[in-house]
Amino acid sequence: MIEWSEIKNYYMNEYVTKEIIDYSKNRWIALETNRLDQRIFIRYDKDKKPLKIENEDEYKSLFTKFSYLKFRTIYATINLYNQISEDKLKDTNNIKYVTPIFDIDGTLEDFDIIKNVAEIIVSYLEKYKIYKSVYLKWSGRGIHVHINERAFSENILNKYHPLNIAFAIVDFILKKAKDDLEKEISKAKGKSREFKVENKIDIQRVFTVPLSFHRFLDYVCVVFKPNDIQNFDLSWANYKNFKHSEKWREYEPGEGDYLAEISLKETKNYIINYLNKNTLKQEKVSIKRENLGNVGRFQVMGLLQAARYYILYNDINKAKSFGLNRAIFYAWAKYYRPIYKRSKEKIFHPHFKEDKEIELIKVGNEEAPYNKNTGYFHIGDKDQTPEDYDKEIKDKINSIVDYNIAWNFALEYIKKFPKEVLLDQQEFYKKVYEPIRDKFFEELLKNK
Repeated sequence: MIEWSEIKNYYMNEYVTKEIIDYSKNRWIALETNRLDQRIFIRYDKDKKPLKIENEDEYKSLFTKFSYLKFRTIYATINLYNQISEDKLKDTNNIKYVTPIFDIDGTLEDFDIIKNVAEIIVSYLEKYKIYKSVYLKWSGRGIHVHINERAFSENILNKYHPLNIAFAIVDFILKKAKDDLEKEISKAKGKSREFKVENKIDIQRVFTVPLSFHRFLDYVCVVFKPNDIQNFDLSWANYKNFKHSEKWREYEPGEGDYLAEISLKETKNYIINYLNKNTLKQEKVSIKRENLGNVGRFQVMGLLQAARYYILYNDINKAKSFGLNRAIFYAWAKYYRPIYKRSKEKIFHPHFKEDKEIELIKVGNEEAPYNKNTGYFHIGDKDQTPEDYDKEIKDKINSIVDYNIAWNFALEYIKKFPKEVLLDQQEFYKKVYEPIRDKFFEELLKNK
């Protein structure tokens, strides 16, 4: 990734500044950075005032106040507000417009499929008379398909809340296009993350602003119109020489009314569900292709055991060794003996030989073979090294999701349990590992 100084210089470009300010007006702003592999999301200043960009002074002040964070990405809400203040942001009557957005998320390996999926959504919008008001943004690993929020007349906005309109339209179109979308998505080959198209409309949702950097890829978020979908290529998102359309400003007043009316007849009222605090019982439409490749319980066990050891003893190399060691042991135990056999006998370890270099040491209340000479755990006549862990656990996880994200998720999950659970072999297996072993990555992707 490029240095903060270069990112800041890019953001100070006069053209970039103007585009971001114009798009961000009347929207609630968020900044994102990554520090120590943790995502940090900022939506308020030190005085607890929500971030906003109404003019050049407010824009530049973000780089004064938050330079220490070295933030990369600027987001803005789908909502445009009458007033941006802490006491008004939860007031649904304060929302003037909402931008309907379809979120397409994939991998660079499936670049052409991402474009084809965007084209399918645009074609369905055209079936319902949306032409001039549509624009697309390249997000870094996907495309956001937008309908300009001003495509809806005052008559329709007086009749329905703009959040209801946005939610209903995205929901309706994804349902109508479901078969075509699933057929195209099934062609995806990328393994680093799942390919999905989602309705993410909710009351505080943010999306990347035009010309913002991606949160870790060195691409910027450029806008293009539907007639350029198949012409678009990644060179357009090069921050040193981007190709960006200013036509996100274009709209046809009232063009969205027909689709809004049809969609709202078939979709539940978002605002009523939100205000009732029942959470939306109707699920947002999500169309995706999951690919967990060769990742399974073995990798989940290895990851969680490594995270467990790291939290207890703060040694990353030994944590990796222990994680792989335990994954091998439990895989063996699954087939050859009950895991928790109560006995006063020393626990048998496969291929463990009495050796002056190898000893059984305690991790909590369980014993594991340990090589005194190398400082790594040992099983199957072999040390489990950090490099072995990377090959068997880390690389396999990387095939479906960024390993650092999975590691941090595992740490946060394990920190929820008291230390006595982490120190007890049986308690850890029953209370920590067993409940999540078959849904770890599902929960991770849900919370990403």
